[in-house]
Amino acid sequence: MGDTLTKAQRSYCMSRIRSRNTKPEIQLKPTMKTLGFVYQPKMYGSPDFANKKLKIVVFVDGCFWHGCRKHFKAPQTNKVFWLNKINKNIDRDKEISRTLKRKGWGVIRVWEHNLTKLK
Repeated sequence: MGDTLTKAQRSYCMSRIRSRNTKPEIQLKPTMKTLGFVYQPKMYGSPDFANKKLKIVVFVDGCFWHGCRKHFKAPQTNKVFWLNKINKNIDRDKEISRTLKRKGWGVIRVWEHNLTKLK
């Protein structure tokens, strides 16, 4: 089944999706704060949470945007564009994790679907 929205409508809808202050991040924020983590610190890789004392960063990865193996479903339209974008996100995630680990940081990546189970 094709997209029910026009190209302009779909573009608008996708542009409204936030990369910061997402529902999964906000859901996790109180717990992380009690554990001494800072929300959205300004540092390499733009982690969602960081505890500089413990040198641990946490990323909350969305199933669509980061290509979750369990839940990612390729869009029916503009597949080449989206698959290219998602693959670049995955590659960037790996590079950020490698770099932070080389610098002595612990890196934790939490999938969006793991947080929705906590509700």
